[in-house]
Amino acid sequence: MTPSAPGRKRAIVTGASGGIGQAIAERLGRDGAHVIAHANANLAAANAVVERIVAAGGSAEAIAFDVTDHDASRGACERLLEGGAIQIVVNNAGIHDDAVFPGMRAEQWRRVIDVSVNGFFNVTQPLVMAMMRTRWGRIVNVSSIAALTGNRGQVNYSAAKGALNSATKSLALELASRGITVNAVAPGIIDTGMAEGAFDLATIERLVPMKRAGTASEVAALVAFLASDDAAYISGQIVSINGAMI
Repeated sequence: MTPSAPGRKRAIVTGASGGIGQAIAERLGRDGAHVIAHANANLAAANAVVERIVAAGGSAEAIAFDVTDHDASRGACERLLEGGAIQIVVNNAGIHDDAVFPGMRAEQWRRVIDVSVNGFFNVTQPLVMAMMRTRWGRIVNVSSIAALTGNRGQVNYSAAKGALNSATKSLALELASRGITVNAVAPGIIDTGMAEGAFDLATIERLVPMKRAGTASEVAALVAFLASDDAAYISGQIVSINGAMI
């Protein structure tokens, strides 16, 4: 952990232990933010992200809590706010637990929605008021192309990300006059550990007009743009990054 340097915007990236989350955290670190890299169980991976950010001359710290636990999330956010407002919130934490709908267990349904939807609320809501007081903020929610097109075997995941998209649009309206933008990024097939084994090369070439999977760094670049001053007039948008799949 390194202390937040004066003048740096503070950013939290949930799920920073995963492939896309790591790339987002490191990109925001390179762009000058003090990055709070969040993990649930895999704190070691978040610490490794912090080490890479610091080694590159950035500022970062790691934190672990379960975004589905309301009290734990609020407590962690309140402790973070003791160091000042967090002006960039990237809700990247998410899971998938696929099954065709007739065979889907209730726990599969609840858990996937709990992480993406309740996790968004549990982390973002405690941070918004302090962000509003600064009159500058960026909230970026990581959604999925599955919320836009649907996907067999992912009714739970599509429902979770679809709800996140709707929350994005509504919150953008609430915060627009306060200098805070709220957007969602909806990746298609991205080459990460989460997608590993799900799509072979032939399937990717059939589904993706660009004939390749996207990279975590490409998603991170989009998130970083939406978190920048240059994106001040972009809000309430669902921006898909999918190689022309839709």
